[in-house]
Amino acid sequence: MNVAQKAAVSAIHWYQREISSRTSATCKYYPTCSMYADTAVKRFGFVRGIILAALRLMRCRPWSRGGIDDVPQVFSLFYRFSWSSAHEEPSVEPQYYTRDTTFTHTES
Repeated sequence: MNVAQKAAVSAIHWYQREISSRTSATCKYYPTCSMYADTAVKRFGFVRGIILAALRLMRCRPWSRGGIDDVPQVFSLFYRFSWSSAHEEPSVEPQYYTRDTTFTHTES
């Protein structure tokens, strides 16, 4: 990880520890927006990760349905659109996110 990634991940962890942990859970999505941002920055680097995190925050609005919204495996701004070559179908079963590892997927 470069310096920008480390700073972003540290800021996200600070937010999770100091702010998010002291408020009631209200996130409509899994993983939460902060875990999504953490994973995106670790997976794609600072600039691309922040872009994906910002797009995720813009999707979080009162009339959105929420649900499972995993970080894409391949970077693309259009991975949510069926016409994109990087399209990924929404998961029925979520990937499991932890603070120390980016993700672990268990096969059933």
